[in-house]
Parts: sequence; C-alpha cells; structure tokens
Amino acid sequence: MKRGKKYKEAAKQVDRTQLYETNDAIALVKKISTAKFDETIEAHIRTGCDGRHADQQVRGAVVLPNGTGKTVRVLVFAKNLKADEAQNAGADYVGAEELIPKIQNEGWLDFDVVVATPDMMGVVGRLGRVLGPKGLMPNPKAGTVTMDVAKAIKDIKAGKIEYRLDKANIIHVPLGKASFTEEQLQENFQTLIDAIVKARPAALKGTYLKSVTLAPTMGPGVKLNTARFV
Repeated sequence: MKRGKKYKEAAKQVDRTQLYETNDAIALVKKISTAKFDETIEAHIRTGCDGRHADQQVRGAVVLPNGTGKTVRVLVFAKNLKADEAQNAGADYVGAEELIPKIQNEGWLDFDVVVATPDMMGVVGRLGRVLGPKGLMPNPKAGTVTMDVAKAIKDIKAGKIEYRLDKANIIHVPLGKASFTEEQLQENFQTLIDAIVKARPAALKGTYLKSVTLAPTMGPGVKLNTARFV
C-alpha cells in the first residue's frame, strides 16, 4: 500500500520495536493525528480467541465515560407505547414493518445503531441479510434488544459502543476523537479494556490479548504493553 507524505512523517515518530505504556501511547497518537479533520482514535485488539467456536466468542457493549465524539443516529423498531417511549427518549427514527421495504429495496441506511423490542425481532429478522454484514443487527448481549428502549437510547447517545470479534479475531472500536484531552482518552480506554478483560471466554486456553494498538484514522498504529491488562 502506498503511503502519503504525512503518514510517513508520522510513522517516523513511532518506535515499531517498542511497547508503549498507555499514557505515552495516547500522547503519541494525539501528536501524530495531523489530518485536517478531527480524527477518530481507534483501538485494535488482537485476541487469542477462535471465534469459530461459540464458547470463545467475545461480544458486549460498554458506555465510554467521555463518549466517542460522534453523533450517533438511532433507529428503533417498536410499536404503540414503546414507539412513543423511543420517540420521547430522542430516537432519530422509530418504526415497524413499514421500514422493511425502505431498508431492503431502497437501501436506506441513514442510521448507526438499531434497537428493537423483543416482539419486533421477527420483523427485524427479515433484514438480517442487510443489517447483519454491516454489524447493525440488534443483539441482546449488546443491550439493543430490550423492552427498556429509553435506557438503550440514552446509553447509546451517551457513548455506548459495541465490541465483537471480527473474522480475524480482532476487536476494532473507536475510543474518541483526537481533539479529546489525554485524560478523556485514558478514561475511555481504561473503561473499554476493563470490559474486554472481564469478557475473556472461560474456554480460552493461552494468551487472551495478543496485542493492543491505538491509531488515528489516517495515521500509523502505536502498540501498547499488554502485560498490565491481564
């Protein structure tokens, strides 16, 4: 992959042979975030899990204390009183069966998170082929299939993020923006890593966290010393 001049300049500031302590890594990642927009700081966590086995899956959600710095659009599948509750709680879109053709046929995907009441999962299930590959399918483990739609919306708007293994058994999550203070990013990171350490599958033998890397959207990664997380 051809890298731009800015990327190469940033990469020179990162010692590829070093495992950085969290606070040093965050300070460095902020320093190398030189894009003209407010870059997202992301965490990439390589695990020793084998996601093909159900008992080695890692999936959950956590509310970052300082949010993600991103405005999140929430779609809620609910009816009657629960639809009213969702509307009052600040959902961006609320609906039921009538949304199926809009999403399926018109390709409407102007939302970031989908919440559904349990009784609506039969309807939402018909959208599995569209929402599944995009990671938008509501899930009880992530708290997005719930009767308490107001709490779900409040948490999501406050900075709740979902984490899960991808096909390579890596977890990719946003930590915040480059404009955040180092303290805000550290608090968010600590909350995230605590949740992921707690989610270690009991069936896993061997190393859980193989590597943890922080990186800005357009910049190189900075590897962390994982010894203190285990």
